[in-house]
Amino acid sequence: MSTATTITLLSDLGTRDASVTVAKATLMRLVPGTTVIDLSHNVKPYDLQQAAYFLLSAYSHFMPGTIHVSMVDIFGGHAPRMVLAGKDGHYFIAPDNGLLSLAFGSALEGTWACFDLERPFLFSEWVTRAGKVIETIRATDGHLPFTSCDVRTTTKLLQPKVTQDSVECNILYIDRYENIVLDITRSQFREIVQDRPFRIMLRKVQDITSISNNYSDVPHGDALCRFNNSGFLEIALNHDHAASLLGFGAHNMGVRYPTINIFF
Repeated sequence: MSTATTITLLSDLGTRDASVTVAKATLMRLVPGTTVIDLSHNVKPYDLQQAAYFLLSAYSHFMPGTIHVSMVDIFGGHAPRMVLAGKDGHYFIAPDNGLLSLAFGSALEGTWACFDLERPFLFSEWVTRAGKVIETIRATDGHLPFTSCDVRTTTKLLQPKVTQDSVECNILYIDRYENIVLDITRSQFREIVQDRPFRIMLRKVQDITSISNNYSDVPHGDALCRFNNSGFLEIALNHDHAASLLGFGAHNMGVRYPTINIFF
């Protein structure tokens, strides 16, 4: 691996205090010559499925050799552990809390245990250890001295519920434009709905009965659904704010949103 390494950071730390800055400064000090890029720090606290969605959406846009550090619920569980995984030439450092299995399932190409945390659990120690793991990856050019392990698997906290005449979807994420991302992928939609006509009924707007390719496929203010760049179904209003208009709010941290049904 080249000595010029790109690191991405994903966390649920937010940006109200200096935690993210401290993490970036620590990594740049421990691993000189790296570029640290913020993937996102607006994951809802402890929301592993949303973090998995962010990670899955972003990682493939970086060059192989990139090291992705996920700091979401890093002290979860009775015996917190840091793990390392590989996929498509990328490396993923994360707490062993189910995040990586949510994002990639069985597609990971190698998983290793890095270290087990001991009390008192310290954020500074976690970041320092991550820096040492990154330096080891660079120094060994992928010949890792860590012990192979199985990462923790977690059943999806949210998943579409299929009935005889509908599929009940959960809101996975509401983006900056207040587009509503549902937890159903293109392949799931095709498998469930098949070639049958479908209808998404939403209050205050007209029913949605077709898949659009672009927001501009409908007039300004009209509702549409499309598969976003990550392959998940998204409900939007062309040049308007779907979440607010439909009563979901834009960024309600910790709120359990109602479900949205697709009828067929």
